Amino acid sequence: MEGKVIGAGPYRATKLWNETIKLFRGGMPLRRHWAHFRYYDCSFTGSEAVDYLHELLRRNYNFGPEVTRYQTLQLLRKFLKAHVIEDIKGRHGTEDFEDSGHLYRFPMLSPLKSFPTRPVLRDSSDLPRLIRWDDYEELPQRENIAPLKSAVMTSDLWNKRHSVAIGDVHECKLIRRKEITPKQVDHIWKSMTVAHLQRVLGLKSLDGVLNPTHVNGKHIVHNVFSVNKTGIVLLENKAEDMPYWVISAMKCLANWPNGNESKQPVYPGFERDVLRTVGDYFQRLKEPLLTYHLYEVFVNILSLLQEQEVATEALQVSCLLLPPPNRRRLQLLLRLMARVCQNPHLPPLNDTIATRTLMVQMFSHCVLGSVDDMDLDELLATKLVTFMMEHHNAIFQDPRKLRHQVEEHLSHLKRVQIKYAGSDTDFSASPAFCKQISRVESEEQKVIGTQTPLQELLEGLIADKELPAKDKRKRLKQFQRSYPEVYHNRFPTEESKAAVIPEKTPRLKPPLMFFNIKKPFQPFQRSWSFRA
Repeated sequence: MEGKVIGAGPYRATKLWNETIKLFRGGMPLRRHWAHFRYYDCSFTGSEAVDYLHELLRRNYNFGPEVTRYQTLQLLRKFLKAHVIEDIKGRHGTEDFEDSGHLYRFPMLSPLKSFPTRPVLRDSSDLPRLIRWDDYEELPQRENIAPLKSAVMTSDLWNKRHSVAIGDVHECKLIRRKEITPKQVDHIWKSMTVAHLQRVLGLKSLDGVLNPTHVNGKHIVHNVFSVNKTGIVLLENKAEDMPYWVISAMKCLANWPNGNESKQPVYPGFERDVLRTVGDYFQRLKEPLLTYHLYEVFVNILSLLQEQEVATEALQVSCLLLPPPNRRRLQLLLRLMARVCQNPHLPPLNDTIATRTLMVQMFSHCVLGSVDDMDLDELLATKLVTFMMEHHNAIFQDPRKLRHQVEEHLSHLKRVQIKYAGSDTDFSASPAFCKQISRVESEEQKVIGTQTPLQELLEGLIADKELPAKDKRKRLKQFQRSYPEVYHNRFPTEESKAAVIPEKTPRLKPPLMFFNIKKPFQPFQRSWSFRA
């Protein structure tokens, strides 16, 4: 059973169950015990088992110091029913484990569970898919124009297609994006949130962890945008909110001793009755606040709690999947729990249990639980709720990283794409786009927005080694006439220009010959005299 942590909730829970059993069997001290005038080797008492397992769970990072002795006793009772242990006479299942001197032992057969079969997604139609660039409609083009054939990509064609400054540009066509509907916006938020969650969890697939059909894009959008100044979700339907008397009771405890808005008489034990009122409401909910559908997602996050930033981000994204009423209740509850634990003016809420332990123990199963009673549900819920209570402010913050990604994608889809002739052979990773803007924005972009692409264009012309020197000089002159400011910034001096632009090779001229065109050419004559 060794190896990598298994991904899905049932697999993760089964792995933790088996690991806990192996640690308990491998470390539980066994010795000879006497009972009814006879001895039993390799045995242990119920109290010894509770002591050892309680300390083991408290030191284990999967469970933590919040585990109580009572929870340990409940787990040992499950061990007895599952035949992980048996009483000294070999009985199990129907017997009840006792925290006493009653003797128990380990059976010879292995009590480890086998891993359940992974569910296979046969139909991928339910998986969310992002809107792609294929989803476009073309603007009507002029008639009587012969279609241009796709051309092989060359440096010359690249310059012609991607530079308005060059002047020799093939005719282009606009690809107009269809209007994005609210339903498509919800779908994009859903698909990108699920993909982001998968990356944060570090899983290759969410099969067996999250069923996309249980994710509602409207819930995600509502949880991101419909919040008040403190980040708490606002509900459109007030009937879905908690009753007024529950909210009033929560405010009373959270702001104790100044939260008694109803001005009710305060008597000894008043704060305990208020807590009991809040506890009764949450314990009567039909399902846990994290919902049954998302149980496996949150169980997977338990393995990330050692990395606080990663776990916080995973919980931040996962809580966006909750129905807005559940998210609102969960956020208010966790905030209440944190304030009660940190309030030094609040009297003890229990005579035997510390306030922090009491809050976690009272509300953990109201937050996390499975449809079928899992063996480690209570311990896993205690661990998760403790972490969420300590980091609730960060968990319910605005998901800036995810929100930025979605808004960039939506902005990308709303643009109008420009396609040039021969674009079927376009090797560039990102096409050029245009969209209608205001005149003020246009003037600003003339100064700022166009500098970078024009500079890149100029550098591309300079670095193009396949372009003949003659053509390169010609195109650079055209660029200089069209964008003198960009050109001057690149070549402030003649020396900087000469360093990168090839000089024009001078032609050799024939030597000059001067002729007297007024007089006809006469051969040179000279008289010679000889002495006798």
